[in-house]
Amino acid sequence: MEEKLKCLALVGAGALLGSVSTIYLLRLLQRRITTERDKNGRGISLETDVGSYLVDGDGDHKMVGFDLLADEIVSEQLTRNIQFYGLESQRKVTASYVVVIGLGGVGSHAASMLLRSGVGRLLLVDFDQVSLSSLNRHAVATRADVGTPKALCLKKHFSSIFPECRIDAKVLLYDASSEEEILSGNPDFVFDCIDNIDTKVALLAACVRRGLKVLSATGAGARADPTRIRVADLRESTNDPLSRSVRHRLRKDYGIEGGIPVVFSLEKPKAKLLPFKGPNGEENPSDYQIVPGFRVRIIPVLGTIPAIFGQVMASYVVTQLAGLQVQTEPIVNLDIDHYQLLHQRLIEHEESVYGTVMHVQVDVEEVMYVAKELWHGRSAREQSTTDVGRGMWRSVNELMLVRWDQAKPASVTNLILLKFKEADEHELRTLDDIREKEPEFFTRVTSVLKRAELEFGS
Repeated sequence: MEEKLKCLALVGAGALLGSVSTIYLLRLLQRRITTERDKNGRGISLETDVGSYLVDGDGDHKMVGFDLLADEIVSEQLTRNIQFYGLESQRKVTASYVVVIGLGGVGSHAASMLLRSGVGRLLLVDFDQVSLSSLNRHAVATRADVGTPKALCLKKHFSSIFPECRIDAKVLLYDASSEEEILSGNPDFVFDCIDNIDTKVALLAACVRRGLKVLSATGAGARADPTRIRVADLRESTNDPLSRSVRHRLRKDYGIEGGIPVVFSLEKPKAKLLPFKGPNGEENPSDYQIVPGFRVRIIPVLGTIPAIFGQVMASYVVTQLAGLQVQTEPIVNLDIDHYQLLHQRLIEHEESVYGTVMHVQVDVEEVMYVAKELWHGRSAREQSTTDVGRGMWRSVNELMLVRWDQAKPASVTNLILLKFKEADEHELRTLDDIREKEPEFFTRVTSVLKRAELEFGS
């Protein structure tokens, strides 16, 4: 009897183990996808075991109850992201569609982290192939991938990292003829990781014209300092020849002054373009161009920097897709002497107007926070960036800190940066007068000071 019970127990345990193994293996298999036209013939309905979405006749991809996170494996793979910004925010990311154009050192790392962050659909675009010399900076390519189109290389590797992501790869050069094919479908974000000026400018102008959100990478080559990489408006990028050329062309050819976020380095390039030499030492670059008009001279690249550029781009966009508010560090080119000057002016002003410095409740370090973090090194009355670099250094000579509310002390949560004339006019007005006559300015300033309250806990 005992032998029979043992046999039954073993059989039962084996059946249970087999069932669990089968279920687990089935979950690992790529999800079955069936396609069929909807009843009205307007588009294609895609159904999976975790949801469905509709691709309409215009090419827009509208999620309908589509939730990759309903799958236990996907949810576990993205669990650290979910713990960071919550389940609903991760759902926004997995429901997103991002286009990455240019899949070299910057673009491959950006695309890789978009994938690992759970973006549900990616379009990968590049006309070029993986080269042996690009392996020092590419995110996933191996020697076996040399000669393979970069777009197909990424798609192959990505399918084993996050197979649930819908990945389209196009071996294609972006230009006017391919614009519709690449930018249609209403993507949530476009990544510009192109290093050719003409193509870059055309892409950025097209995104602005179409109302698409775009993040652009500038020059990552010939640099070595990771601490100087920033995200800011194109107007604020400094020490970058590529940014300068793109800025000029956008303004001249398309009337675009700014409004495009870019990733760039404050570091001046440490090396120049090297001349290209053929196998026999000849210098005839045009014979080796893959596409006419594209440079074949060599940029010295420390592989870590384009990788960090790509990681920064992915982080910036993923947090935006998730709805997480992140305050990027403002580009303020001031040194400690400038902050000491602002502090001294505040003390002199307080003594002149109020007859005492007893109510000055900030030191030089806190003045740095107020001037840099709150007011970005410019007057509170300036809503947009107008001066950067040396221009900003000169403008600080016209700025001073004054109390926003004259009835409260000169503290971090009650100081605004104004030009001398603006400060004199401010001292003659009441907050009620400003609220009544300039409600937008009043709201903007109080919002900034409220942030200071929250960050300083006062």
